[in-house]
Amino acid sequence: MLEIQRLTKRYRNAAVVNDVSFSVGAGEVTGYLGPNGSGKSTTVKIITGLIEPTSGKVLLDGKDVRDDLIGFRRRLGYVPEEAILYSYLTGLEYLQLMGQLRGLPLDVVDRKANSLLELLSLGAYRYAPISTYSKGMKQRVLISAALLHDPDVLILDEPLSGIDVTSALLFKHLLKALARQGKTILYISHVLEVVEKVCERVVIIYRGRIMANDSVASLRDLMDVPSLEEIFSQLVEHRDLEALAQDIVATIQ
Repeated sequence: MLEIQRLTKRYRNAAVVNDVSFSVGAGEVTGYLGPNGSGKSTTVKIITGLIEPTSGKVLLDGKDVRDDLIGFRRRLGYVPEEAILYSYLTGLEYLQLMGQLRGLPLDVVDRKANSLLELLSLGAYRYAPISTYSKGMKQRVLISAALLHDPDVLILDEPLSGIDVTSALLFKHLLKALARQGKTILYISHVLEVVEKVCERVVIIYRGRIMANDSVASLRDLMDVPSLEEIFSQLVEHRDLEALAQDIVATIQ
């Protein structure tokens, strides 16, 4: 189990993340939602060890990940929001590099890398430099790299960005299959329809604080609304968006 305990991150006394606590169980896909600037990215950077919290802890199986950050990262697969890759490498070379950095045997890296590229419709481009890849192709390389070492924990930050419809449908099935294998999965996205289909529960953050932490079904019943979109709107967006849209149209006419 991945546990986030009372995380706080302050910049110049302003709390970007404010006393955030939630957990993600093994075999569970948990959605982490919030508008831009709500504290999602900061939370993810703390969990992955990219920045230090002002206070609070991240635990995996009851142990503070900062006691052995290298060991934690061996168990972590991470797809960042921005597809930053070594563009001069080919897709296959990039995965070979990632596998070697993970300490995997070369024969295992080659076998897994080639198989993943084929399965994610990148086989024909394995020897092409990443600089020639589309955004969606780069995203599929990142997903492959996150899965290459069979991690226990997956943190996926907008993993479907730029991905075509067929790959997105495959990814939904993949998430469910990984959860059945006992993976601990934190899924960050603005695409609420996808979150509603693949996540057992959702955590909603707004202005650095947790606003909801429950199953989608329970939140629907509690708030008496039909969809995650309505739940999200009521919790974090208090303006009348329909009226605001009309004001925008009136302004440009």
